[in-house]
Amino acid sequence: MTIQQLEYIIAVDKHRHFGNAAESCFVTQPTLSAQISKLEKELDIILFDRSKMPVIPTEIGVQVIEQAKRVVSESKGIYELLSQLKGDVSGVIKLGIIPTIAPYLLHRFIKGFLEKYPKVKLQVEETVTEEILRKLKNDELDLGVVVTPLDEPGIVEKPMFYEKFFAYLSKGHQLLKKEKLTVKDLESDDMWMLQQGHCFRDQVLNLCNQTKFERNNFHYESGSLEGLKNMVNQYTGITLLPELATFSLNEEEKQRLRKFSGEEPIREVSIVLTRSFLKKKLVELLYNEICDAIPQAMTSKAHGKVVRFK
Repeated sequence: MTIQQLEYIIAVDKHRHFGNAAESCFVTQPTLSAQISKLEKELDIILFDRSKMPVIPTEIGVQVIEQAKRVVSESKGIYELLSQLKGDVSGVIKLGIIPTIAPYLLHRFIKGFLEKYPKVKLQVEETVTEEILRKLKNDELDLGVVVTPLDEPGIVEKPMFYEKFFAYLSKGHQLLKKEKLTVKDLESDDMWMLQQGHCFRDQVLNLCNQTKFERNNFHYESGSLEGLKNMVNQYTGITLLPELATFSLNEEEKQRLRKFSGEEPIREVSIVLTRSFLKKKLVELLYNEICDAIPQAMTSKAHGKVVRFK
């Protein structure tokens, strides 16, 4: 049994196709198939049901593949350990980041981080929290930048900063007469929302103690905060924005922001990783770089109450 053979069966499980798996491993399909057959013969089991399309692992194959993922992950840890002992800051970081954070955070730290550590290759994927957690557990991502707390088994959370919630109002909106808003003010029929699957949507619904918002004659849910801002600017209504998303507003738009009275609602943004993750030095460096790129006032949650989304 070799590490390479284990990588091959992990690839077939991921792609559910021998040809695509071979391509992802940069080998020919006959080579990959031969090595998997050799492993099956050694273990005296069948790992994949080849009669199915797409290919699926057998019942025992599922268990072997899960163990293979752990073995391959641990084997890579040897290189990470040696890199740390040598003081060499290099390697690949596969980072997942949610859409309500990515456009407002990435540009604040990417350039500085890569200039300081030119031997590090940073691969960033923008996707929702559920998908980030799935890929972390399958070793398809190394780290995630998401909203917490998650209370997810096997996942470590390292809080970095806290964003206030702001109400963003259309021109001439009646709530502009108020200096600060209450949650009660949000119980209206002109709220613009993100699509399902976004944790910020769930936080807004929890904050307002709502299951949904209904408009009288037009319903629209966006996949981005920018889409919601445009609807408020060009149409009418109100939406909620996290603090980083307000930094790029022009002066006129900032005049249409409103804070909340009392204990302000905030969201906690963290780096998340699996407990078995081994690139501890790279995590520490990335964590510090992001924290340094955020206004100091946002690194403490003392100024508000964290709104949960679960």
